[in-house]
Amino acid sequence: MRRNVIETVLGGVVLVVAAFFLVFAYTSADLRRIDGYEVSAAFSSITGLQSGADVRISGVKVGTVTGLTLDPNTYQAVVRMTVDRDIKLPADTAAVIASESLLGGKFLSLEPGGEDQMIAAGGRIQYTQSTPGLEQLLGQVIFSLQSGNNTNRDNAGSPPRM
Repeated sequence: MRRNVIETVLGGVVLVVAAFFLVFAYTSADLRRIDGYEVSAAFSSITGLQSGADVRISGVKVGTVTGLTLDPNTYQAVVRMTVDRDIKLPADTAAVIASESLLGGKFLSLEPGGEDQMIAAGGRIQYTQSTPGLEQLLGQVIFSLQSGNNTNRDNAGSPPRM
């Protein structure tokens, strides 16, 4: 009988500690959804960006990606996002898809411009930039290494140019 009581108490302690860690992780991860006004931006590629991703300015979360759709006329990916009501975006703001780390997820980084006119609710960010995928970057590195080797071979038998 004594063993059952100890196991029950120990199980309760484990559950309390697990609940504490869940609450701590939720509050420190800043998973809250930002309520604000909606804006959109069109990209040629949004590979890796997902609905619910952060929208950040200078690394600070100011919004949330709310939807991803395809424009049937331009075949560009349209990203809808909400931005905190206290943040006013100049009309020349740029939107860049950025990586959290080499293997991490993607987020939308906003880089405010200097114009006096602001983007209204329901407006569109005109200046966008997609980040190349890891495969594209590796392909560029391999191509540049191969073309560098070909140039060295071609110049190996010729005299130096003056």
